[in-house]
Amino acid sequence: MYERWVLTALLVWPLIAGLIVLLLPVRLAKYVALAASLIEFAISLPLWWSFVPDGGMQFTADRAWIAVWGIHYTVGVDGISLFMVLLTTFLMPLSVLGSWAYITKRERGFYSLLLVLTTGMIGVFVALDLFLFYVMWEVMLIPMYFIIGVWGGENRLYAAIKFFIYTFFGSLLMLVAILVLYVRAGQATGVYSFSYAHLLTQIGGLGSVAWWLFAAFFLAFAIKVPIFPLHTWLPDAHVEAPTAGSVILAGILLKMGTYGFLRFALPFFPSVALSPAVQTVIVILSLIGIIYGGLVAMVQPDFKKLIAYSSVAHLGFVMLGIWALTLQSVQGALLIMINHGISTGALFFLVGMIYERRHSRLIEEYGGIARIMPLFAAILTIVSLSSIALPGTNGFVGEFLVLLGSFRTYPLATAIATTGVIVAAAYLLTALQRVIYNPLTHHENEKLTDLTPREILVLAPLLACILWIGIYPKPILRRMEPSARALIQQVRPGAVGGAQP
Repeated sequence: MYERWVLTALLVWPLIAGLIVLLLPVRLAKYVALAASLIEFAISLPLWWSFVPDGGMQFTADRAWIAVWGIHYTVGVDGISLFMVLLTTFLMPLSVLGSWAYITKRERGFYSLLLVLTTGMIGVFVALDLFLFYVMWEVMLIPMYFIIGVWGGENRLYAAIKFFIYTFFGSLLMLVAILVLYVRAGQATGVYSFSYAHLLTQIGGLGSVAWWLFAAFFLAFAIKVPIFPLHTWLPDAHVEAPTAGSVILAGILLKMGTYGFLRFALPFFPSVALSPAVQTVIVILSLIGIIYGGLVAMVQPDFKKLIAYSSVAHLGFVMLGIWALTLQSVQGALLIMINHGISTGALFFLVGMIYERRHSRLIEEYGGIARIMPLFAAILTIVSLSSIALPGTNGFVGEFLVLLGSFRTYPLATAIATTGVIVAAAYLLTALQRVIYNPLTHHENEKLTDLTPREILVLAPLLACILWIGIYPKPILRRMEPSARALIQQVRPGAVGGAQP
């Protein structure tokens, strides 16, 4: 019974809760939003225990929606999308709770939009009908636009409009590609359907059109990742967004791009994706993202913008792992997607917490924080070490698997990518020293107070995940392995994915 309705409940409940929040008195908005997001997380938790790692889609539901056009409400999860759904439901209550201190105006609208955004994000990860996927892709765009544009910083409108235009432009091209797939498959079979499984069986007869369709999907997903040089919207959006917006952007929205490559671009157009020209372009852009993102982060005076550019570097590792297409590299890419959401989300929370006290994100404005805020300093140190992939933390497992698996396919590129780990240590450890260990030169910092119980409650689950995944990642790897192996066999039949470490 649970298997038949769980994904539908995950999609419908936030919409209902968002409407309830809008109708309630303002003083109750944040409490109801937190309760609703916790219920959403509780609904999703049995997915972890009930999931059977067999490589197929599970918890599926299929109902005719607009039958005359072949549009169905079809949802399901496998070992790739499962963790994206769980990451979404895990981060959302933390984002709501973390917003209590600084969202003091239009609270009902803010929390309602967060809940609606939850539906859009989960919908992207569970949709098995390309029309439904596109609808969800657009649904999540609108709430994030308003979250940045209404509750963001001084340049919030510029950042929101830039984010919207970039993403919407790529989405329109993807819509054209989806319609072409729909028409071509209908002409070939007589069955007009947006079904993922149906369209996947018709990929063989596309010919040269496949290159154009791949390019459309590639642009939509590359903007969302974002891949260099399509990344320029990201620093602006991160810096201007409220803390919850930054956490969701880094933790979930960026993963929609890499998820799109895994779910659609590679399986639909394997001959194009694995052509020497495309492989060369992807690998080069991934390396530029890793090195360039790190070097630009190194010179940022704004702590939040530093973290934003670090995302470009981390997602470069993900793209390298996806295109290396070995079992270790694909599993490592999926782990980095999860770990980046946890570690970078925690960093954005920490920056938001200290910004509320000091009202500055400039690194030079700090110093001596370790003595004034010892608990904050300790947690910032642990999270920073996880972000630079210190062994024993979650970041190490993912990056190690990507480098290990990618070396078999792209040995030279992997050797170059390894330097990105050094660059990451350089920019984060330098910023860490300047913020918490340098001498106290600004007397305003002497009045700062350490973390409150509410803030500790926000950070504690993230710290637990950092240590758990770093020490014992086997439960996650075991659940994602069959789906990763199935993807590799689908894209490159007969390929040897390698043994699970």
